[in-house]
Amino acid sequence: METELKVANLILIGFGAVHQNFVRVLMVKRGLLAERYRLELRVVGVADSGGATYQPAGFNLKALLEHKLSGSSIYAFPGGRPLPDALSLAQASEYGLLLEASPVNLSDGEPAMACIQAALSRGRSAVLANKAPLVLDYSGLHDLAQANDARLAFSATVCGGLPVLNVGQRDLLGATLHKVEGIFNSTTNYMLARMAAGEAYEAALAEAQRRGVAETNPALDVEGWDTANKLVIIANAVLGFAAKLEDVEVEGITKLGQRQLAEVQDAGNVYKLIATADRVGQHYRLSVKPRQVSANSFLGGISQWQMGIHFHTDIYEDIYLKIDEREPTATAAAMLRDAVHLVVRSTGF
Repeated sequence: METELKVANLILIGFGAVHQNFVRVLMVKRGLLAERYRLELRVVGVADSGGATYQPAGFNLKALLEHKLSGSSIYAFPGGRPLPDALSLAQASEYGLLLEASPVNLSDGEPAMACIQAALSRGRSAVLANKAPLVLDYSGLHDLAQANDARLAFSATVCGGLPVLNVGQRDLLGATLHKVEGIFNSTTNYMLARMAAGEAYEAALAEAQRRGVAETNPALDVEGWDTANKLVIIANAVLGFAAKLEDVEVEGITKLGQRQLAEVQDAGNVYKLIATADRVGQHYRLSVKPRQVSANSFLGGISQWQMGIHFHTDIYEDIYLKIDEREPTATAAAMLRDAVHLVVRSTGF
């Protein structure tokens, strides 16, 4: 006799490129989730910048996507219960998991912060692709989750589909990490490669925006803050170092020109925007800055849309991970991975 499907109701905060791709992935993988995990993930609420809609029986996902792509607000989706904003959805609807992928806001983390806090306070778990709440108050969200028997999962916040946090938290148990360094932003990595080949800065950035890979505010990419956000999350979640954004020395790629990039290339080197956590005593020195590295090195070989990380450990020696992420699908898949882990395997925070 087959086990009955376990149904988990989800609400999506933000309905841009990541969550639209999440819905597409969910539609494609629905049968696999049912067969492999006896699980149905049902989207019952969605919020965008124009408002929110709640449908307790679950959305027709194809119709939902078509409605959004037509230019209409989620608030106006027919047949649902309209709500004025994302926070109202997080506070008033019934769900098991909140998924957050609204634009990054480093000033106060809103609207994401209040929505996540509302979910955790109600004992609901949360899956994050939005880095800002973790960067602004990692320990506060951790404590709130624990106090209410809820969990947080956020593997999508660092390098999209690359399981950086999963490997760091689960697979490096017992290790001392002497150094972590990596290329965490595919937009700037692509731009540096294209500029070195003679393409204009503006054209390279426009292509990243067209693909939906660049942040809503591209200054977060080119000025190094997206990379710094990810480094702060790694410091807290993997290194056990209670870092804040102000602890990171940050320099972006805006001062690099085509001639400078071409000159180092002639010498067999490339410029990369590299995040580094160097162990100093019991703490880490954190930085994000453009560096020249050999084109034949691991970091130098992370090209175009790729991202990667190098863990320098004591007992596991050196571990290298890399992903080629050309669109938001892998980030959406990481959110699916986290949701399944939380519901089926009871892992997370």
